[in-house]
Amino acid sequence: MEVVWLWIGFLGLVFFMLALDLGVFNRKAHVMGIREALKWTAVWIGIALLFNVGIYFIYEHNIGGIAGMFHESGQACGKTAACEFLAGYLVEKSLSLDNIFVISLIFSSFGIPQLYQHRVLFWGILSALVLRGVMIGVGAAIVEKFDWMIYVFAGLLFFTALKMVFSTHEEIHPDKNPMIRLAKRFFNVTDKILNEHFFVRGVDGKWVVTPLLLALLVI
Repeated sequence: MEVVWLWIGFLGLVFFMLALDLGVFNRKAHVMGIREALKWTAVWIGIALLFNVGIYFIYEHNIGGIAGMFHESGQACGKTAACEFLAGYLVEKSLSLDNIFVISLIFSSFGIPQLYQHRVLFWGILSALVLRGVMIGVGAAIVEKFDWMIYVFAGLLFFTALKMVFSTHEEIHPDKNPMIRLAKRFFNVTDKILNEHFFVRGVDGKWVVTPLLLALLVI
């Protein structure tokens, strides 16, 4: 039961930091300069490293019996767990460099001003976290039920890796994106940036989608 509280505490910490970022530090839309961006980059990296220290002590002392969830022996080395987290964190950081380039192209394609880019990025990252969590949970359940599915997932990852290697990312074509087509099919779409709103009500009372929401869907 104690391990449940660890997960609740972890999720609570994540959503608290996200709420703090959007609701306090970036409550008002503003253009972030290089100095401010570097400062916040250092802050978030520092928080991740502190979290890594917490992982070390949790596994080293088997708090909440968490080691038994991942090791059949019921024992785990704090150093090993911390190194695994750090390795995963560094991999995600390196992969994010490619994402930065793609996202900048998306913003440029939709003409999103720097003033509102943080808002779009925030909700894009939050949506990605939720969707990734759902996919991991569903994938784990499928693999536990059907062992051979792990080879199918491996093939999909290999195909995705090849696509990333040979993709040039030279141009973004929003009109070819299925989410954009779906949005344009069911909603009225405007090319105008209407402050920080993702959608507004038109003169006829119907909802109108703004470029901010279209950029969010692509991200």
